Amino acid sequence: MSPPKLPCRLTLLLSVAVAFSSLGACTPSTPETPESLQDVQNMVDDGHYTDARQHIQRLLQEDRLKQEHPSLKFEAERMRRIEMEFTLSRDQLLQSIQRYIPDATESDLTQWDKAGLLESKVIDGERRFFRKTAYNLVHISDDAAARTDGYRRFSEKAPLYTLHQHHRDVSMADGPVRKRIRISYALTVDPDAVPAGETVRAWLPFPKPVLGRQENISLLASSPEQYVLAAETQPQRTIYFEKQAEAGRPVEFAVSYEFDSLGRSTAIEPERVQAPAPNEALAPHLQERPPHVQFTPYLRKLSEQIVGDESNPYRIAQKLFAYVDSIPWAGAREYSTIRNISEYAAKAGHADCGQQTLLLITLMRMNGIPARWQSGWEFSPSGFDTMHDWGEFYLEPYGWLPMDVTHGKLAGISDSETWFYLGGIDAYRLIFNTDYSQPFEPAKEHFRSETVDSQRGEVEWSGGNLYFDQWDYSLEWEILD
Repeated sequence: MSPPKLPCRLTLLLSVAVAFSSLGACTPSTPETPESLQDVQNMVDDGHYTDARQHIQRLLQEDRLKQEHPSLKFEAERMRRIEMEFTLSRDQLLQSIQRYIPDATESDLTQWDKAGLLESKVIDGERRFFRKTAYNLVHISDDAAARTDGYRRFSEKAPLYTLHQHHRDVSMADGPVRKRIRISYALTVDPDAVPAGETVRAWLPFPKPVLGRQENISLLASSPEQYVLAAETQPQRTIYFEKQAEAGRPVEFAVSYEFDSLGRSTAIEPERVQAPAPNEALAPHLQERPPHVQFTPYLRKLSEQIVGDESNPYRIAQKLFAYVDSIPWAGAREYSTIRNISEYAAKAGHADCGQQTLLLITLMRMNGIPARWQSGWEFSPSGFDTMHDWGEFYLEPYGWLPMDVTHGKLAGISDSETWFYLGGIDAYRLIFNTDYSQPFEPAKEHFRSETVDSQRGEVEWSGGNLYFDQWDYSLEWEILD
């Protein structure tokens, strides 16, 4: 039997019922005094932030834990970031929801909470709700969406999330469908975010050549004019700049370039597909890779429920793709605040593109199907664009094929249309990354703002990293042909 569409909700409901007698605060117990990084992480996960911060300071003074000092420091940073994500009190949450559903009531809030639709954390005894909870509610609940005044969900604004003539054009073409795209990208650091005279270091994402998918990349201009462009082989490719901060003025970086994006489709014959022979090149794409790709007991059980007794790798891939596609899309927490993204996506009752992709990668690898990451930006024939994550999977004898589970199954009249995004891809992509959580060239000295992906950029100075609240970015694009 297939698992329910949202397998986490009963578990979430039971945990909420135990922890809270109402939507108000609760008082968690205090753990034992931590003696290691793992102990501190347990404290953080249990919501004991004040105590965790105190113990981090103490442990940072102990030479025996010197190797763990960077991780201990990041636990303090993780808590700060989580607090920036979970900002809403109960009263503020109702007000936030009423922006979308004006007649929402306390009773509604209770019902939505019982259904596991309101993401929250308990921090130092206070229950706090995710800042995107209201926005996410109308994406994951059909009933809530029906009570809005014609609010359109994310996928309803994106032409290629439903069957489009472009999909047919790619499927019917004798070869790749090619689009020439021009990009202008800018990153602007807030005035006085860095003291005057200090050097600001910035890494802006830059396209990678990917044979048959992204070709003919041309750098047009940059500001500053001096830069370091990472090697084409760099898994997360960037263009690096330095600039001196001036008092009262923003620090600006910019780059423009053109490239060819190639859409492709492969007609897969399931009876031809077989498990790949042991291969050194494929081995890394079949393995666990903590923290975000782990074959946990929860995911093993979920995989068994989804796959059943199916043995054909392509049919297994279809089952896994369809299941992950059934998880509703919703706005994401910053990835650096989540310990294990694939399991989070399976339990949270919603997931964004990167979370869905990491879950699908994990489930595929668990079933002997090589799978890997890809990400950057996506566009459309008619004005839509957004940061986006997707991936690739390997089928013998077809080789590496694209997959985009967030676009998911299309309402097609044939298998080639329905399963377009399991083996095919549109020609409106910008690929920055062919792996996740990889080092930059040149290396970053301080914590990254985005520890998994690289789509917006990264900024730092000698005093530390600049987080997303200290700078902004913009991307302008044009389809040239």
